[in-house]
Amino acid sequence: MTQKKVIQIGVVSELTGLSERQIRYYEDRKLIFPERSKGGVRKYSFEDIQMIMDIHTKMSDGFHTLELKRMLAGS
Repeated sequence: MTQKKVIQIGVVSELTGLSERQIRYYEDRKLIFPERSKGGVRKYSFEDIQMIMDIHTKMSDGFHTLELKRMLAGS
């Protein structure tokens, strides 16, 4: 159930406290991979939300996106 991608970016923003722009930045950097509806709407799972929060914490701690990409590739 936590893997089903049904949550839109506005709700993800509310749940995480991050702006939609920050969330899209993580997608642009290939750190998260939301699905897209036929109309192009991003859809996230609860696992994606947890990943977004983890990424934000690590970036706040001083990690760079390239380092995070390597870490995610190793998991």
